[in-house]
Amino acid sequence: MTKKASETETVKSKSQLEGGKSGPSNAAEIIAAAMGVFRLAPTWVPRAFLMPGRRLKLHPADLYAYGAERGGIDERWFSSTTPAANPGAAADEGFSYVVHDGLRSLTLKDLIAADGATMVGPDIWAKYERWPVYSKFFDNMGPIPHHMHQSAEQAALVGQQGKPESYYFPPQLNPTGNNFPYTFMGLEPGTTKKDIRRCLERWKQGDNGILDYSKAYRLQPGTGWLVPPCVLHAPGSLVTYEPQWGSDVFGMYQSMVEGRYVSWELLVKDVPKQYHNDLDYLVEQLDWEGNVNPNFKDSHYLEPISATGGEGQGYIDKWIVYGKVRGEELFSAKELTVEPGTKITIKDNGAYGMIAVQGSGTINGKPLQTPAMIRFGELTEDEYFVSHAAARDGVVYDNTGSENLVILRYFGPGVNPEAPAIGAYRK
Repeated sequence: MTKKASETETVKSKSQLEGGKSGPSNAAEIIAAAMGVFRLAPTWVPRAFLMPGRRLKLHPADLYAYGAERGGIDERWFSSTTPAANPGAAADEGFSYVVHDGLRSLTLKDLIAADGATMVGPDIWAKYERWPVYSKFFDNMGPIPHHMHQSAEQAALVGQQGKPESYYFPPQLNPTGNNFPYTFMGLEPGTTKKDIRRCLERWKQGDNGILDYSKAYRLQPGTGWLVPPCVLHAPGSLVTYEPQWGSDVFGMYQSMVEGRYVSWELLVKDVPKQYHNDLDYLVEQLDWEGNVNPNFKDSHYLEPISATGGEGQGYIDKWIVYGKVRGEELFSAKELTVEPGTKITIKDNGAYGMIAVQGSGTINGKPLQTPAMIRFGELTEDEYFVSHAAARDGVVYDNTGSENLVILRYFGPGVNPEAPAIGAYRK
């Protein structure tokens, strides 16, 4: 279990988080002290319409730490500068906080704003002026509604950004598949827009039947998917690691899941108000060609691909998220496994957020420990953000434990042009 917040290591109160954060004058001090490797506090996010799968290592007594009305915690966000779009959320919900001198201090967002080019890289900073991506663990007891995430153009109509995303199912977090380890993806070839319009017409009559027009794929730990915007998907009950664009937009197209009603508001929350009851507009939001693609799995399925290391080298680094969305490399991710007694230096092209999922050791001499159980408010030693400059100089990972040290790290747009293409795992 990780250290309990105490006299030497505490979490600030809600009032402190809202009005008493460290001032901008402390940003330079924090950046200098971290030397490019920033320890982060866990960022927990509840969802009122979902049911926690209980595999995020959060203590069972803390699953409803935000209050039962806010819903259970079934997400942990990593290196996030993206706010969670939840009713009743505090202004900083979803933001990662940097741990400095044993205390929760500035948000990662504020720290990046203080020295953007050094933190996220000159190219990303010049184009986006922020860290435009984030990742999370998503852990639900059962399936969630068939839904899509709006494109950049659609989201811009409500002042938001679009959200392509990806999935990887870490074996370490999936000892059980829970209630439904299958994900529906897209729509069956031959499905018409009229078919889906009729599903929306039946919204208040019970199950609107949209899954009758889709196909479910059995989920396998150690594999993943790349999901573009405007493509329907109903994630199953494995824990997913999800590198994605820095947005929380979505539209639910399924009216009932496991006998529970899905509010119409969850379909239209990121749709201009004048289209909230325009069924044709809601159908046209979908990328039709992408949804009815007869080669859907071939176009989106991922398996790990070795990048460096291997047998006899003490470590292996694998691509776990790769491929382009609409011709752009928007995010990518790797899984690094370091064997006991091995100390290696890993150089990357740019900044990344990382989370340890197994083992213990150090990162540039700082403690790296995978917890067995976490209390809400505890400051763990399993999550770090590595700056652009530090990643390019090289980060030293040292496995001081007796089992493999396994680390997931995700990168921003354009950082890894050498990443494989979809389908490359077959070669």
